[in-house]
Amino acid sequence: MNERAELATISQNDQQAIISIVLDGLTSGHSKRAYQRALDDFMAWYLEQGKPGLTKATVQRYKVFLQGQEFSPSTINQRISAIRKLAQEAADNGLIEQTYANSIGKVKGVKMQGVRSGNWLTREQAQALINAPDTTTLKGLRDRAILALMVGCGLRRSEVASLTFEHIQQREGRWVIVDLVGKGNRVRTVPMPSWAKTALDEWTETARFSDGFVFRSINKGDAISGESITPQGIRDVVVSCSEQIGFPVAAHDLRRTFAKLAHKGGAGLDQIQLSLGHASIQTTERYLGVEQNLTDAPCDKLGITI
Repeated sequence: MNERAELATISQNDQQAIISIVLDGLTSGHSKRAYQRALDDFMAWYLEQGKPGLTKATVQRYKVFLQGQEFSPSTINQRISAIRKLAQEAADNGLIEQTYANSIGKVKGVKMQGVRSGNWLTREQAQALINAPDTTTLKGLRDRAILALMVGCGLRRSEVASLTFEHIQQREGRWVIVDLVGKGNRVRTVPMPSWAKTALDEWTETARFSDGFVFRSINKGDAISGESITPQGIRDVVVSCSEQIGFPVAAHDLRRTFAKLAHKGGAGLDQIQLSLGHASIQTTERYLGVEQNLTDAPCDKLGITI
């Protein structure tokens, strides 16, 4: 192998094989899609640059390119992480020397300044969003139920897409979503508000099915056309309905909305963490954009006087 460890020495089939190995090592469908996009974009850029060699210098140049495209630090860091994994798999399969992979592994990510809290809806906006679908149609009933579960339970779009009737059960006198497998294969039980269960029942009773996946794709004729719906389909529902109310948000922003409204309503951070399935309370705090309150501080609640 020459000094530059050129990727040109690797056939296109080998490149795709290595990408497949990288993706096979991931368990999350969302991560697989993100890494696939990241590596495809890197390969396209690499070819445009004349195949300069899979080296640390090349990856650093690509990082500068991404920064010039005004990607967020988290997006850039995810893409660099995908390239690091690609380099290691290439080395493990004898396509580049291990020293090159080690050097690429030392490429630093981009520092994030402050806390990125994202968008969320006010209570009035969330109410308007849930009521946006036309419930005289089957699709509208489905879409309202999807939005009700996302706002009312803080579910990810992948979790909504994979939801089955077996998940919907009663515990301690209320309806809950049991044994829901989320990010990192963490299993949790999520309480469901009564209004979300009502929206869910109106959808399933009208659709006339009671087993398998809760949500199905619907064709232009307003008829069920499949046994399930994709996470992309869930995203499209959120985007379309949020644009209707004049406040476009992403699907993940509805998790932030759930957390924000629950916190404002008096729910404890630990309980919000359990509902969202976060591994740490710090992640939940980032969702909420929690800031120190100097006018109504914890020390003011001690009840001590001198």
